[in-house]
Amino acid sequence: MRVPEAPEKGPMVIPLHLDGKKKTATAMTSINSSEISDRRVSPWWRALAIFLLLVLLIGWAAHSSMMTQLQAQIQHAQARLVEVPQIRQVSLLLDNQQKPAMLATYNPKDGALLLQRLNDVKEGREDSMQVWAIVGDAAPRSLGVIESKYKTLQMPVKEADLQGVTELAVSAENKGGVPAGTGPSLPWLFKGWLVVKSI
Repeated sequence: MRVPEAPEKGPMVIPLHLDGKKKTATAMTSINSSEISDRRVSPWWRALAIFLLLVLLIGWAAHSSMMTQLQAQIQHAQARLVEVPQIRQVSLLLDNQQKPAMLATYNPKDGALLLQRLNDVKEGREDSMQVWAIVGDAAPRSLGVIESKYKTLQMPVKEADLQGVTELAVSAENKGGVPAGTGPSLPWLFKGWLVVKSI
């Protein structure tokens, strides 16, 4: 007795009859509809990929912007450092009760003595405050008259005028100060040691 052979695996031929003519169609048994759908990329994956790409682009742009801003800030800080006043001499002037009355700082770059009032003492209408440089026992030299009643003011002073000066003092004088070659009216209104900063 003859045993029928098992059909070989592979394409299966299905006979079709159309309009009396015999035609064949080939069906691949190894491919089914679920495998075809698995090969397609899910819309969610596409959306996630686009989102991650956008996040990377935004992060890169933000990083570049921050680096640019940081470089600009560094350049600005370096420029400001050059402009920072280089204070060389400092004096804290005290009143008769030994309380701080005025702070004086000298910046040779500006050629100005910066005076800052620390108390409420102000000149009258007919009075002026005059600043003096004291060198040991020598006669005081006038540095100028305070012409502003603001808390902080600048007085033009040459660096040579402060050479060897050990103290600064302020006297109360008639309006406009004393004439050149004339000494101050004593007692001193304020007085303090002039300290030279080491650079």
